[in-house]
Amino acid sequence: MSNNKEKLFSEFQAPTTQEWLDKIEVDLKGADFQKRLVWRTNEGFNVQPFYRREDLKDLKAVDSLPGEFPFVRGNKKDNNLWFVRQDIIVDDAKAANAKALDILNKGVDSLGFKIAGSDVSRELIATLLDGILPQYVELNFQTCQRHCVELAEALVAYFKEKDYPLADLKGSINFDPISKILCKGKDTSAALQFAKPLIEALKELPGYKCINVNSLSLNNAGAYIYQELGYALAWGAEYMNILTEAGIDATEAARRIKFNMGVSENYFMEIAKFRAARLLWAQIVKQYGVADEACQMHVCAITSEYNQTLFDSYVNLLRSQTETMSAALANVDSIVVTPFDKPYEQPTEFAERIARNQQLLLKEEAHFDKLVDVAGGSYTIEHLTDAIAKEGWKLFLAVEEAGGFLSEALKGNITTAVNASNDKRHADAAKRKEFILGTNQFPNFTETSEGKQPLGSVCCCATATNETAELPALNKQRLASEFETLRLSTEKADKQPIAFMLTIGNLAMRQARAQFSCNFLAAAGYKVMDNLGFKTVEEGVDAALEAKADIVVICSSDDEYAEYAIPAYKYLNSRAMFVVAGAPACSEDLKAAGIENFIHVKSNQLETLKAYNAKLGI
Repeated sequence: MSNNKEKLFSEFQAPTTQEWLDKIEVDLKGADFQKRLVWRTNEGFNVQPFYRREDLKDLKAVDSLPGEFPFVRGNKKDNNLWFVRQDIIVDDAKAANAKALDILNKGVDSLGFKIAGSDVSRELIATLLDGILPQYVELNFQTCQRHCVELAEALVAYFKEKDYPLADLKGSINFDPISKILCKGKDTSAALQFAKPLIEALKELPGYKCINVNSLSLNNAGAYIYQELGYALAWGAEYMNILTEAGIDATEAARRIKFNMGVSENYFMEIAKFRAARLLWAQIVKQYGVADEACQMHVCAITSEYNQTLFDSYVNLLRSQTETMSAALANVDSIVVTPFDKPYEQPTEFAERIARNQQLLLKEEAHFDKLVDVAGGSYTIEHLTDAIAKEGWKLFLAVEEAGGFLSEALKGNITTAVNASNDKRHADAAKRKEFILGTNQFPNFTETSEGKQPLGSVCCCATATNETAELPALNKQRLASEFETLRLSTEKADKQPIAFMLTIGNLAMRQARAQFSCNFLAAAGYKVMDNLGFKTVEEGVDAALEAKADIVVICSSDDEYAEYAIPAYKYLNSRAMFVVAGAPACSEDLKAAGIENFIHVKSNQLETLKAYNAKLGI
C-alpha cells in the first residue's frame, strides 16, 4: 500500500471569499446581492448565501466536544439516541394501560400520561403501569399542578412496592404553574409553593425531572424562534431562583428541570435553536457554582401545531418530518411527533402509527441515532447557532432586567409580545409573505373538507377551561385558521363559485398569470377553470358565461391590458365579477372605466377573498 500522503486537489488554488463574491456578482448580472441572496430573518439578523471556515474563527463553542461543557454539541459522547415518545390521555386507567403496552411493542420507549387531578391515586397508578417495566421505559406524567406531589408520592410508593431499581428509573412530572399563567391568563403562582415538596417527594428517584419549562406553548402560539429561546431561558432561570431561594441545592434544582420545547418548520434555524439553548443554559446554570454535568439542558421536542392545516392535511406529515429531523440532528433527549390529523379530530390510531413511524424511520433507516452532532462543523449551522444565541440572550437579559420571567408573565408582557408575533404572522400569511403549502399557496383545487371542522384550542393541561381570565392569554390560533374559516364558509354556499380564466395575448404572461390566479382564488374554495387561450375577448367572455362563471379573470401582459381589459369588462356587462390579474401601468385608466378588482403578488389575499365572498353573497 502506498504511503503517499499528498493531499488531494493540492494543485488547485482555493478561491478567496472575494473571488466567490466577484463570481456571484457576475452571475447576478447587476442584480442587488443584498436583496437577492441575503436572507433577513425574523430573529433580526442576516444570513449570507454561503459561509467559509474564516467565518467561524471567533466562535469559541466550535472548539468544544460532544458531551462536554457548554454542551452545544449535545449531552452524549458516543451516540445520538433519543426517546421515541407518545402521549396518552388517561380517561380510563385500564384502557390507557392496554394502549401503552400495545405501543411499547411498536417502537415507543417513552410514554406520556395525562391524568385528571381528581383521578390521581395509588390504585390508578397501579392499574396504569401494570405490566410496564419502568427501568426500560421513560415515563412522563402530567396532571393538575396541585396534585403533582400526590402523584409523585403514589409513583414512589408503587415503584418501591414492585422493588424496581429506583436509581435507574427515568421520567418526569410536568409541574409548571407559570405555563398556566400564560395559557389561562390567570395568576396561578400560588401553586409554586408545591415545587419544593415535589422535589422532596422524588428524592428517591434521581432520574426524574419535575420542574418543567413548557415553551411549547409559545411555539404553538406563533412565537418566533428567538422568542421561544429567550423566554425559555428566562423561564428556566426563574425556576432556578425560586428553587434555590426555597433552600433547594443548586445542583439538585438544575437536575430536576426539564424543557418541553416546540420545533417548527424552519429546518436549519431549529437545529441552531436547540444547540444555542444548551449553550446558553449551561452558562446560566454555571453561575450557581455547580459541576459541569449539572449544567446540561434536558429537552423534549414536540413538533408544532401552529403550522398544521385542516385542508391538505397530509402535508402536515412533511412539516412534522422535517421538524423531527431538526430535533434529532440537534441532539434532543426525546421527541413527540404531533399526529397530522390533530387540527380537526382526536388523532386516530392510523395517524398515531404514522407519527411513531416518522421517528422510527430516522432511527432504523436513516441512522440518525448513530452519530453525535452531525450538524457540528457546518459553517452555516455554526453561524446560525451563534447568531440566534445572541438574539435569544438579548431577550433573556431584557426579561431579567424587567424583573424576571414570573414578573413579566404576571404583567401580561410575555403573552402580549408573543400574541403580537402571532398577529404579525397572520398578517404576513394573509399577504402570502409567509407561505402555507396547501392553504394560501398551491391549494388542492378539488379538495373538500368532507365534514372536518377545526377543533377548539385547549389550555396547556389539555383540558378546556371556562374560567374568566385576569390577564391576556396566549392566542393559539393556527396560522391557517382564517383561510380555513373562509374556505369552509364557501363550502356552505348554495353553489360553489366558479372562477374562469380568460387567457389572451402574450403566451408566457397569460399562462403565468392564470396559474397565479388559480392558486390565489382556489384558496377560498372556488372552482377554478384555466384555458389555453382565446383569440378575442368576446370569445373568452362567451365561454365563461357558458361555464356559468361567477368570476372572470382576464390574464394577459401589462401592455396588452390597455387593449383587452376594458372591452372584456364592457362585453361582460356585470354578468359576472370581473378581475384583472396583475397591476398594470394602465390600472388608473381601467379603474376609471369601472374595473374594481385586481389581484397580484402584493394583494392581501385573505382580505381580497373575503371581499369576493361578500360580493357573491357568501
